[in-house]
Amino acid sequence: MLEKRNSQRSKMVLPVKVLIDEATHLAHTVDITDTGAQLGGLQAQLQAGMIILLRRGQHKAKFRIVWLRQLGPNELRAGIECLEPDAKLWELNLSNGRLGCHRYSAVMSPITSTSK
Repeated sequence: MLEKRNSQRSKMVLPVKVLIDEATHLAHTVDITDTGAQLGGLQAQLQAGMIILLRRGQHKAKFRIVWLRQLGPNELRAGIECLEPDAKLWELNLSNGRLGCHRYSAVMSPITSTSK
């Protein structure tokens, strides 16, 4: 059965911290959309419907776990939905509009060197 998505997935591997009941777990995104993400590398006890807090750098946002898939004995993959669409979690702009839980473009400055 084909699944219709409201938004397109963008492959993006970004390190994140997942906060669950005051415990911090390391994970990474597999892809992101304008309404959520797919997480990999999870090694925590999770359930669909659970609310988690994701932290990336100084930014954080609440997400709901929509689905889970067991990849190995100690590794889960999860589909998550953003509950705070105004959060600046990703700080990326990959399309003409906003992209999931962020609205601001990443700021990059050129590296310059001064030789003496």
